[in-house]
Amino acid sequence: MTTDTLSAAPARTTVRKVTGRRVLRSEWAKFWSLRSSWITLGVAVFLLILFGTIAAYTYSPDAVATDGPPGPGGDADSDAVSLALTGVTFASLAIGVLGVLLSAGEYSTGMIRSTLAAVPRRLPVLWSKGTVIGVIALVLTAIAALAAFLLGTPGLDGEKISLSLSDDGVLRSLAGAGVYLGLVAVFGVALGVLIRSSAGAIAALVGILLILPGLASLLPDSWYDTLSPYFPSNAGSAVYALHESSDALSPGAGLAVFAGWVALALAGAAYRLVRTDA
Repeated sequence: MTTDTLSAAPARTTVRKVTGRRVLRSEWAKFWSLRSSWITLGVAVFLLILFGTIAAYTYSPDAVATDGPPGPGGDADSDAVSLALTGVTFASLAIGVLGVLLSAGEYSTGMIRSTLAAVPRRLPVLWSKGTVIGVIALVLTAIAALAAFLLGTPGLDGEKISLSLSDDGVLRSLAGAGVYLGLVAVFGVALGVLIRSSAGAIAALVGILLILPGLASLLPDSWYDTLSPYFPSNAGSAVYALHESSDALSPGAGLAVFAGWVALALAGAAYRLVRTDA
């Protein structure tokens, strides 16, 4: 066989099968390679710790009770856990936006075409994005919630609402905050794939989590009392509540309802991802 024949022979290429594990590793690497991921995730953790600590050190049992979630002013129904988790609402916006950017950002840059060319079945991309951001958000925000509680404990020394980690329900509530925020991140990913616009998906996220409960207050009282516990943010807040309220769902029911909202968004995102062009 001559040298010319050898040089004309086709080169062998190694073709690796696309597996769920490899797609997951790809999305993991993609997540940590983006500067926006670090910044937005850091902001969420920072807000959770900051507001929780401030609320504990500025708590006053003599303050006038106000409606809504407990905050630095104090509330007759406050406890050490609810004060530590004051920043959950703010953190949920940051985490939700992070989920949107992780998915809709690829449509804005056109990178989604390369991603889907590498993963023709498409759906593993959605599942991998949701798994990566959901697990990361759950773990880091649960740690942040624990940090907020521990940092705020000295500020509540001697107060009736003071609690320790060994008290009933404390660890469950702190972990529940992480679970809720992890699901919010997955919700953001689903909205990003469904709407395919960062601005539009972020607007939808804010509207669903924050504006919808306020607009629902315009409904007749009987309707509002029936429907309010099943709104996404209200059901989610029940997941990490230390004490079950008479007008709210139990932690287990709240988790089931909010997970149902997330599953519904994922189903819509999966349908559009498979049925329409990138």
